[in-house]
Amino acid sequence: MKNITTHYIDGAFVESHGREVVESINPNNKAVIGRTLLGDEEDARHAIAAAKRAFLTFARSTKEERSKILRRLHEVVAARTDDLTRVMVEEYGGTTQFSALIVKMAADAFLHAEKALQEIPLEKAWGKTSVTFVPVGVAGLITAWNSNALFICLKTASALAAGCTVVVKPSEMSALQTQVLLECFHEATLPKGVLNVVIGLGQTVGAELVRNPDVAKISFTGSVGVGQQIMRDGAATMKRVTLELGGKSPNVLLDDVDLSKAIPTALAIGFLNSGQACAAGTRLLVPASRLDEVKRAITAAMPSIQVGDPADPKNAVGPMVSAKQFERVQSYIRKGIEEGAELLAGGEGHPKGLERGHFVRPTVFLNVKNDMTIAREEIFGPVLSVIAYQDEEDAIKIANETNYGLHAFVSGADVKRARRVASRIQAGRVAINGMFDDPQAPWGGFKLSGVGREFGTYGIEAFLEPKAILEG
Repeated sequence: MKNITTHYIDGAFVESHGREVVESINPNNKAVIGRTLLGDEEDARHAIAAAKRAFLTFARSTKEERSKILRRLHEVVAARTDDLTRVMVEEYGGTTQFSALIVKMAADAFLHAEKALQEIPLEKAWGKTSVTFVPVGVAGLITAWNSNALFICLKTASALAAGCTVVVKPSEMSALQTQVLLECFHEATLPKGVLNVVIGLGQTVGAELVRNPDVAKISFTGSVGVGQQIMRDGAATMKRVTLELGGKSPNVLLDDVDLSKAIPTALAIGFLNSGQACAAGTRLLVPASRLDEVKRAITAAMPSIQVGDPADPKNAVGPMVSAKQFERVQSYIRKGIEEGAELLAGGEGHPKGLERGHFVRPTVFLNVKNDMTIAREEIFGPVLSVIAYQDEEDAIKIANETNYGLHAFVSGADVKRARRVASRIQAGRVAINGMFDDPQAPWGGFKLSGVGREFGTYGIEAFLEPKAILEG
């Protein structure tokens, strides 16, 4: 049992002013594995004040000074990857394979930011005019629970590379994971006040970051509703915002695709992170002329999607993060059945033998119409909707008929054609013939998927403001 009573403020572990307690529950077996004292508005203000003091000096730091800090942060986080992976499996229920990948990406985020920083020109000049790109100020970083270490490290790396000081508000559901990261950050011995972390609720700590005039920038990953509230409330102090708010990603299989390869890949993409991933390709668009083949291929491939203890490397799907999330996914499965979709695999309830945890049966619906609830709303669980299309134009139309626009996938034998289709899909990223990552490519979306971009130079620029000086 881990008891956490401190936040990380001004280079030290500080006792929480807030007294509300939250329990960490292992979603694999519902055991209580930790208790955390949540921060309140006073803790948030303390952290903001520390970041404001540190900004006076840190804003004037050089690229090389920031690069050294980023390299040091990579070093200390990389040294604890096993611990971070273990606690992500235990507290969140992420599968071993996925958790290890996320933790490696988290550690590497500092090196990727350091590389991107070297590529950004922070000064431009012409005639008697000069333009410098200066850090925007104190940044409030509010992160979600489904990839805790990556979100914290990615946002922190970009903000520090820009010269901003930060106050991070992680999800209260990720307290144990965050504690390991804080031990890493403390070991890095950064200048006091540059990096502060307060674990608390959105309506207290998060709200204080959004309304406090000493916070210039909010970078948020989470739900659409909270993102909209941040935009509204942050407008009072003209907050700069980056919002990554989720998706309902289409995965378009063109009519020349090799189903023996595309279907197993599509299932892996659809059930990514047990379905608790904003990038998951949860709408599988297939040619109507090959629907029977698709049905047979999915039926044949589903047994390879093993569900169970996330600590077992052979399992591809773990539990939902909480009882609330389990019930949410169950309600969508019921909704799909009620609205007339054909249940091809899975369904309501727990997988056999996994009743103790928050496990969901990986579910595939066939003959889904794009106006059904399961095709419109982000479920955040292992539920895949198969939607038939008539031709290429129809596929593009269906792919774009969504309120989201974060990620998309296109698969086909003719790569030139696949690229043409990808260029017409309204999404911040489109992957062809698989799922790939480029840490220097922008990440973010259109429509309700958010505002702004992260990763690479795009992520750093989000924390910079241009300042012009003109001579007469």
